[in-house]
Order: sequence, then C-alpha cells, then structure tokens
Amino acid sequence: MLTEQANPNTLTIDQISTQEILQRINQEDMTVALAVQQVLPQLAPAVDAIVARMEKGGRLIYVGSGTSGRLGVLDAVECVPTFGVPHGLVIGMIAGGVRALTQAIEGAEDDTNAGREDMLSITVSAHDAVVGIAASGVTPYVLGAVQTAQEHGAITIGISCNVPAPLLDAVHFPIAIPVGPEVIAGSTRMKAGTAQKLLLNMLSTTVMVKLGKVYGNLMVDVQVTNAKLARRAQWLVKQIAEVDDSTAADLLLKAGKNVKIAVIMHKRGVNAEEARALLQHAGGWLRQVIG
Repeated sequence: MLTEQANPNTLTIDQISTQEILQRINQEDMTVALAVQQVLPQLAPAVDAIVARMEKGGRLIYVGSGTSGRLGVLDAVECVPTFGVPHGLVIGMIAGGVRALTQAIEGAEDDTNAGREDMLSITVSAHDAVVGIAASGVTPYVLGAVQTAQEHGAITIGISCNVPAPLLDAVHFPIAIPVGPEVIAGSTRMKAGTAQKLLLNMLSTTVMVKLGKVYGNLMVDVQVTNAKLARRAQWLVKQIAEVDDSTAADLLLKAGKNVKIAVIMHKRGVNAEEARALLQHAGGWLRQVIG
C-alpha cells in the first residue's frame, strides 16, 4: 500500500540536522493540499447528497479508527458550537469507543462486527449519510460500519489514501486521496491525517453553508457557550445589523443569545417571537429574511 511504503525523500532523515528534518516534513506536507484539490470533483456530489439527506432530517455520521476516527469525532464535535447544530445531528464514531480518543485500543480497528454493532446502536437509517474514513482503505471496523449503513438504506462515502482499496469499492461515493508514502513509513497520522482533516473541513463546512448556517462568511448560528463566543456573537450582530455595541448586546439579550433572531428583530422591526417565526418560515436562512 502507498501508505506503508518508504518515502525516498526522507530515507536519510535520521542523519540530518533538526532544521533539515523540519524542512523535509514541510516539503512533504506541501503536496497534501494539491492532492486534495484533485478530488474536489468527487467530493462535490457527495456533499450534495449529504445536504439532501440532512434537509429531510437525516444525520451526518463519521466512522473511523485511530487517527481517522479521532478526526471524524473532532469535526462532528466542532459542528455544534460553530454552526449551532443540535447534538446528535453530526456524529463521530471511533473503533474502541470514547476511550480510543485518548489512547490506542489495540485490535479495535480489526473488529468488523463492532463496526456493524456501532451502526445499529445509533439506528442508522435511509435518512442518514455515513462517511467511512480509513487511510489504508482496508480497516475492518470501517468496512463493517459502511456495509451495515448501506444495508439500512443510508448513503455512504468512503475516504481512503490508498488506491485501490476495499472501502472505495464498498461505498456510493468513493474519494481517494493518494498522498504517497509518509515521512516516517506507515505513520498515517502525518500526510494522510492532514489530507483527511482538510477534506472533512471542506465537507462539513460546505454542507453547513448549503444548509443556511452562515450569512456571507459569518457563522450566524454560533452557540454562545463561553465568553469568547459571546463577544463573537455581539460582533456579528453589530456588523450585520449595523448597530453599536450597546444596541447589539441589548438585541442579543432579547433574542435569547440567538444572532439570527437579534438581527431580524432590528432589520425587520419585530419582536423576538415574530423574528423567530419569520426565520422558521425561511427554513433558517437569514438572507431570505433580511436580504
């Protein structure tokens, strides 16, 4: 497999200076974004298929093991505060469960049946979109999960850094990112992990844009869960509603910390309840309410 081969550009990495080691790693990393660029034509229809499912109430489910699984969980978790999605709408599943997020669970990735059981435990259905992530493309846990998802009518997307790979043959939307041999042979937390992170960033962000979770390039569905996000929410209201800080803060308070509601209240001259009704009628799209 490509991900297991020795990289000819780093064969002497244990004999060169610290600066040179860093340069070699950086040079290899520079190739990753270009490799990801090549798969955008395959990623676009996958994103549209995910959006279509989520518009009808379906979920986005990531499944992986090791680094791949952790990246999926990370992306799923970040969707909640960034885009205001409810818990459980975007799910990250990892071989070995929660404990595998902080330590290696030996053998978990080799359990095909565990992948099946994990999919069944969340009642995967035809409404859902399941993204299998595996640098090798052969991980039994991931294969078991996507096969079970397909059996229950879900659409499936597979992300692999090896070509060919069983995962790519097992899904509706195969996405192959052959980033080549790693700096340290087989260490797929490096280039393969970077490629997966870039791809997941694009996938979830584009899905959320197409679901109306942003206005321009502003995260107007941000959840105010800490002081930093409270400041960001006030800044968003200030910018979009074109008001001063004091007015923005007052609008946010009356809107229950909801940026979209606060903006609509000011722009349309309505109270919070009326603003919420307008937004709901527009399917959550702020632009359809205020232009």
